[in-house]
Amino acid sequence: MAGWKTPENLMYARTDEWIGLDGDTATLGISDYAQDQLNDIVFVDLPSVGDTITAGESFGEVESVKASSELISPVSGTVIAVNEALRSQPELLNSDPYAGGWIVRLRVSDGGVVEGLMDAAGYTTFCAQR
Repeated sequence: MAGWKTPENLMYARTDEWIGLDGDTATLGISDYAQDQLNDIVFVDLPSVGDTITAGESFGEVESVKASSELISPVSGTVIAVNEALRSQPELLNSDPYAGGWIVRLRVSDGGVVEGLMDAAGYTTFCAQR
């Protein structure tokens, strides 16, 4: 294992996004594993406040010097905030994927959470097996 951070208080999707739930508000980002695989992130395509996002569908894109990767939401909801700092500092996803590098906050729709999210231990095992 390469020592990726996987905070215990978050849930993780098989597509490498993390989600933190606080009531009906969800904060989304990409995992430390994902940023490590992408390498130097140079651009983040962000949705707009007010956009509706559907679980299992793309809500943006992360581009690195190595690759481009769609962001897939593990929940459905309405965008209530975007991390504007990522527009000028996309490298925050590399240096601080769980705090300064959060991507969006959503107001979660009823029943909007995707099944199959993993806890930190499950996600760590999942990443190690790839």
